[in-house]
Amino acid sequence: MGLLAVVALIGRVVFLFGLLMGVPLAFALFDHDRAEQPFIVAMAITLGAGVVMSVAMRRFRRELQPRDGFLLVTLTWLMLPAFGALPLMLALPELSFTDAYFEGMSGLTTTGATVLTGLDNLPLSVNVWRCFMVLIGGMGIIVLMVAILPLLGVGAAQLMKSETAGPMKDQKLTPRIAETARGLWVVYFAIATACMLAYRWAGMSWPDAFMHMCSTMGLGGFAAYDASFGAFNSPLIEAVAVFFMLLAGVNFALYFLVWKKRSFGVLLRDVEARYFAALMLGSVLLVAVFLTIKGVYPSFGESLRHAAFSVVSIATTTGYATVDYAQWPMFAPVFMLFLCSFATCAGSTGGGIKLVRSLLLQKQALRELTRIVHPRAVVPVTFGGAVVPPQVMQSVLAFMLIYGLVMTVVCMLLLLSGLDLVTAATATIATINNTGPGLGQVGPSGNYQGLTDFQTWVCSIAMLLGRLEMLSVLVLFTPAFWRK
Repeated sequence: MGLLAVVALIGRVVFLFGLLMGVPLAFALFDHDRAEQPFIVAMAITLGAGVVMSVAMRRFRRELQPRDGFLLVTLTWLMLPAFGALPLMLALPELSFTDAYFEGMSGLTTTGATVLTGLDNLPLSVNVWRCFMVLIGGMGIIVLMVAILPLLGVGAAQLMKSETAGPMKDQKLTPRIAETARGLWVVYFAIATACMLAYRWAGMSWPDAFMHMCSTMGLGGFAAYDASFGAFNSPLIEAVAVFFMLLAGVNFALYFLVWKKRSFGVLLRDVEARYFAALMLGSVLLVAVFLTIKGVYPSFGESLRHAAFSVVSIATTTGYATVDYAQWPMFAPVFMLFLCSFATCAGSTGGGIKLVRSLLLQKQALRELTRIVHPRAVVPVTFGGAVVPPQVMQSVLAFMLIYGLVMTVVCMLLLLSGLDLVTAATATIATINNTGPGLGQVGPSGNYQGLTDFQTWVCSIAMLLGRLEMLSVLVLFTPAFWRK
């Protein structure tokens, strides 16, 4: 019964997803590209599937239980990429289902890894759809449904808790969870609108401004050109991108509170946001100085330009590129991939373990070192002046254990399938942390097109696990989840 109730709700999500295909269809009709029919067909199939699932299962509709939330989130994120792949397969007949599903999963999980080449020559609507999926996935299609489901008489607190990133998920910004979700979306789209206007002001065309706004706000990194942001060769456009990537790397709940309280003090007082700003500034300066010393660029100004864009892009798990940073001395690209594992804030659209978890782990480590010297001392872990509850620390430690295990298993599977060590290791980091480009075969000058079907599916599952922070997915495979 629980599974059937979940399927009924997934039907509504799928139907909404089908309606969103109207955005690229509008571009196709406006630009008169060759993808009008593929989008019409894909939209009809998606809407039809949503209606069938909703109507066929409507008698099983009931209030969600906590376990239903995890099941609904995981099944939704497994199914939506398949529907997102439909217009890609119909518009690009040479694209296999495996590659199209990978592209859809990459967009909706805001990873930005691609199997496509010749992006400059694709129909405009196809590139719009790729980037628009990143915008949809940025704050989470499930969070959007949290704002809508109460109107249908369905409680959705479990969905918000299952999908929202970060260890402190139970904090509510407003008394009603739906109001919270709507507030987050208002803030998200307000900043997105500002981003699009800024790109247009900096010199992009309106379609380019829309597409790159989508992938910037979602920190997904899809671009409309094979050369990514290098195609523009504009310091001003790069500066706009850096600014909005940094904004999207911060907890959107803080912007909601800034708007609600009409004060920037909330943002300035947040511990995680301050650490994020310091980490980004320090990392950019470090890489810029390193590139200058190594003679990669003739001046510090040029080194700073490329370091700022590349470090912020990779650290925030966006994945844009202006240069082939894989050709830099090895420290720089490896350091940037290291940053993408933890640099973004909880509640942002970025991936990775989140900065708050790394800070809590650091405090826990210092606590244990202190207890070695002073065994009887009571040293609680504090964050932002408050004592961190033991259950939060247990959740963080469990997450890190699973994170390390999943990283190891994915990397070993890729190595077993024949990938070289550099490509396998960095593809693992890039997909689980939803960053996109790695090094080696999947570096900034290449993509994931050369992977076998098995390797592509492994990376697709890795992206899903990373987007849903693993525990929300892996809990489905525990006997306790299915036990009454």
